[in-house]
Amino acid sequence: MTRTAENHAASIEERFPAAFNPPLIKRFGSLLTVIGLLLYAIYSVWFFDLPKLMAEAHWERVGIFLSQWISYDVQPEFRLSDGDISIHYPRFSPLGDDPHPDWVRQNNDGTVTIDVAGTSKTVTIAKSEITVKAHGQSVAVLLSSGQPKVQGPIPAWMTVYDDNVLANLGFAGDVSIDSDRVKIRKRFLGWPNFIFDTQSKFFEKSPLEVATLLVSGPQLVAGQSNWSLAFQDFWNNNTWQHGDVLTKLLQTVVMAFLGTLLGAIVSFPLAFLAARNITSSRIVNHIFKRFFDFLRSMDMLIWALFFTRAFGPGPLAGSAAIFFTETGTLGKIYSEVLENIDDKPREGIQSTGAQEVLVQRYGIMPQVVPIIVSQTLYQWESNVRGATIIGAVGAGGIGLKLWEAMRTNKNWENVAYMVLLTLVVVILFDAASNALRTRLMGTQNPH
Repeated sequence: MTRTAENHAASIEERFPAAFNPPLIKRFGSLLTVIGLLLYAIYSVWFFDLPKLMAEAHWERVGIFLSQWISYDVQPEFRLSDGDISIHYPRFSPLGDDPHPDWVRQNNDGTVTIDVAGTSKTVTIAKSEITVKAHGQSVAVLLSSGQPKVQGPIPAWMTVYDDNVLANLGFAGDVSIDSDRVKIRKRFLGWPNFIFDTQSKFFEKSPLEVATLLVSGPQLVAGQSNWSLAFQDFWNNNTWQHGDVLTKLLQTVVMAFLGTLLGAIVSFPLAFLAARNITSSRIVNHIFKRFFDFLRSMDMLIWALFFTRAFGPGPLAGSAAIFFTETGTLGKIYSEVLENIDDKPREGIQSTGAQEVLVQRYGIMPQVVPIIVSQTLYQWESNVRGATIIGAVGAGGIGLKLWEAMRTNKNWENVAYMVLLTLVVVILFDAASNALRTRLMGTQNPH
């Protein structure tokens, strides 16, 4: 390298020292970040004891709960007394008050056969012997000794306790055998009696029969049209409670709308006081920024707990919780939007000697209104989901019914129904808010 080239290289290195001799943080920053994330992951695994949690988790319950979202079971009980076999169904059986299912067969020899899953999985009940056929095997359980006793080798799908034998038939159900009774749990896909419950005049009628009654059939209840009766039976369905669920869902939407609207109305003028380029007083800026931080620092769920204690359970507490949270969130968003405006339009209007109100109206509002409305619509759509969560703590809406259904640990099909309804509402609001935001931002496709 010539002397000239060396001098030129030295000159460049002298003018740009950061490029040739970067600080250590720049040279090893990426590596240190990766190492830090790795150490944090290791610490999290240790702190939460994840290996133990994973080992002790009841993973089998996941499949059970998911299957119960899309299915239901019928649990007849067969009591053995004095050589007789009597059949009893639960009081609120989905089969109605007087069920006679075709999968329970009375045989000529006095025995009863239950087709749990067609002919591949059956249970035959005799006076002193229960025969369970499943998984290609046929196992006899004797009752002559006063307690059930499996005859022959015990298969893997059967568990024997001191006074009970349990046969697991998979998704189809199970069989519990005691000394004097046999309990069957038979599972079906679908949601039972979704339109009409067992007390309805339309119960067990085919869709064609229902349509005929609605169009030209005789009145099922004197003085009331079949259309009115059908809607009444659907709305007041005791199993699915459509009327109450839809009313609570509407409550959730109204809570989200009211809380977001009030939050937007209150936070909009306060944002002008918090914006440093609008209000020159740093003390006022600081007070209102910290006020927004305080409202945002308390999660919506915490505010809901607070207001349910103050106002009692109901949608008022939920609306107040959303209102407080959104005042803080929207206030921060609005103030940051105001601080990032272009000051040239405002300076131009000020140069004409216009009043301050007109300066704000024509110099600021055209710049911020599309963004403010867009963000408010997004928060409204987000608060529909949030209102569902806070309903679980008593703040009204569908969240409370969802929590009640989950607490029973057996109405998982009702849980699935309400989750799907909430999902549909969120999708609709998301689509509507996206369309409105697109129009307001002026980015819609003209074609």
